[in-house]
Amino acid sequence: MILSALLTSVGINLGLCFLFFTLYSILRKQPGNVTVYGPRLIQDGRSQEETNAFNLERLLPTAGWVRRALEPTNEDILSNLGLDALVFIRVLVFSIRVFSFASVVGIFILLPVNYMGTEFEEFFDLPKKSLDSFSISNVNDGSNKLWIHFSAIYIFTAVVCYLLYCEHKYLSSKRIDHFYSSKPQPHEFTVLVSGVPVVSGNSISETVESFFREYHSSTYLSHVVVHRTDKLKALMNDAEKLYKKLTRVKSGSISRQKSMRDGFLGMFGKKVDVVDHYEKKLEKLEDDMRLKQSLLAGEEVPAAFVSFRTRHGAAIATNIQQGIDPTQWLTEPAPEPQDVHWPFFTASFVRRWISNVVVFVAFVALIILYVIPVVLVQGLANLHQLETWFPFLKSILNIKVVSQVITGYLPSLIYQLFLMIVPPIMLLLSSMQGYISHSQIEKSACIKLLVFTIWNSFFANVLSGSALYRVNMFLEPKNIPRVLAAAVPAQASFFISYVVTSGWTGLSSEIFRLVPLIWNFVMKLFGKEDDKEFEVPPTPFCQEITSILFFGLLGTTYFFLSPLILPFLLVYFCLGYVIYRNQLLNVYAAKYETGGKFWPIVHNSTIFSLVLMHVIAIGIFGLKELPLASSLTIPLPILTVLFSIYCQRRFLANFKSYPTECLVNKDKADAREQNKSEFYAKLVVAYRDPAVSASRYARGISLEDPPLLRSNQG
Repeated sequence: MILSALLTSVGINLGLCFLFFTLYSILRKQPGNVTVYGPRLIQDGRSQEETNAFNLERLLPTAGWVRRALEPTNEDILSNLGLDALVFIRVLVFSIRVFSFASVVGIFILLPVNYMGTEFEEFFDLPKKSLDSFSISNVNDGSNKLWIHFSAIYIFTAVVCYLLYCEHKYLSSKRIDHFYSSKPQPHEFTVLVSGVPVVSGNSISETVESFFREYHSSTYLSHVVVHRTDKLKALMNDAEKLYKKLTRVKSGSISRQKSMRDGFLGMFGKKVDVVDHYEKKLEKLEDDMRLKQSLLAGEEVPAAFVSFRTRHGAAIATNIQQGIDPTQWLTEPAPEPQDVHWPFFTASFVRRWISNVVVFVAFVALIILYVIPVVLVQGLANLHQLETWFPFLKSILNIKVVSQVITGYLPSLIYQLFLMIVPPIMLLLSSMQGYISHSQIEKSACIKLLVFTIWNSFFANVLSGSALYRVNMFLEPKNIPRVLAAAVPAQASFFISYVVTSGWTGLSSEIFRLVPLIWNFVMKLFGKEDDKEFEVPPTPFCQEITSILFFGLLGTTYFFLSPLILPFLLVYFCLGYVIYRNQLLNVYAAKYETGGKFWPIVHNSTIFSLVLMHVIAIGIFGLKELPLASSLTIPLPILTVLFSIYCQRRFLANFKSYPTECLVNKDKADAREQNKSEFYAKLVVAYRDPAVSASRYARGISLEDPPLLRSNQG
């Protein structure tokens, strides 16, 4: 019954994937849809002009986009898309390599061993087989065949650690190569200084300049003090919205009325010209912004961006305590100018501390609340439990097709819908913690989302589905392996269905971009399309890396328990490799560059997955009455943790900062450049708050430039 429901789920998702891929290959060739399926092409100026003339080729599906997505080499991705994009692709490559090996061992060795067990009946009746017949649960207790699983765990761990070491070595070298080949960037020469002491008679700016001219006289270049700009942000947002409305009216992208009333809702008051009315409102907002800017000149925050003449000088200022009092003159590397998150610069230490406590409580509460949909999903996956809850549905549930859809497809689909709102919540919580950059916020949200996903999507599903009444056993740590060993194998069918629903269909819907496509059609229908306001979507590293790592955890833990899941995961990673290469090349554009700092999250998640597999293996061999194998598995998590410590000391330090050797060599190479003075001139103004340096909107408006471009020019 369970196997039939699983096959139904796989069939439904295969059909959806084929439909999405077919529609995508057709729609992406239609005139105007490049704004949905190739926004990065527009930004880079690589999109070709399309005519509205009928062309039969546009109506035929084609796989040419797959070839174009696979053409760029790693060097091309590194030079054109950045190190973060390369790290993202290498995570998929690493996963493909790991689960290619795992699939071979699992399907051709472990799966036949499991199937030949006699713990369950119906040996030759495959249609009536449950999924347990293909898992380790079907192997007889005390059987010597379990030593095959024991050997496979050791070999698999060694292979994963070797491949992880190779990826560490490769990405570390690429990070250094990218650093040497890139042009000078402002954040490489800049340090964020906080906790500036208040000196009587001096402004914050004067105190900062005096300190760094005295103690960093040979390398200090300039500084920019942070100001309180909360009140100015609202005026800027209003001016931006009004400017966009005015540009749409002037460009004719929306129907232009010659006159309107300047009163409430445009229904009362005297008649005025629409363009003149908007321009006057912009002029008034601009005057208000200039007034606020003049008033904010004295509202300084005890923090500043301090720039140096060399990278080595900035690194020294970052890594050495500046003042006798360790709570003053605190330094940290500055983010990229476009990566700066300005709101929390004005927050006090107490406010940040309270914010972190509130965020922690909200995060824990969210994890607890999401147990409810998990229990609901597990109820749908269990027909007997569903009939107990809703006895009036018993006649409907007895229909074979209905029961197969409900137990095989519906649970994972409903759970996936519940999970869709979690990533924005995690980003919101992380933005409240006082981080100074958007990349730090996204990295923090990625960690939160990964913890949430592992707990709610794995542990909560496992416990609510099989061991709900044995949770109290977790109060005794020695019982954890036994509890997991009993609970995890029973949820194999749910997780296979989850892989094909969330994984396969999720990837196909990612490339189809259903929501942007519908929005694009709606905007065209109402004649509100405006290419000058076109924005390329940012790369969703937070959500996608979390999904990849969670599927990697499923594959690692179920490698020896229920190897039937491995081919489904391998298909997911192969699809993801092709699709995300296409999305990175044609759709997304990174708003900032972290230098590959998402990779340590990948490392920690991989090590955790291996240790979790070892803990479950210790419990499984104990339940299967093979105590010697259980005892011999105990050194494996210890060796894995030691390997992790070695990699952290050998490689991960390079992902936090660049070594002195690289900084000095790069500074010497830059010293031979002719345009160094031009770069210094840009560096001096790179970290000005956009609110303080907001430019004029109303006067001299050019429809050729978007407002953000003009504000940057200011």
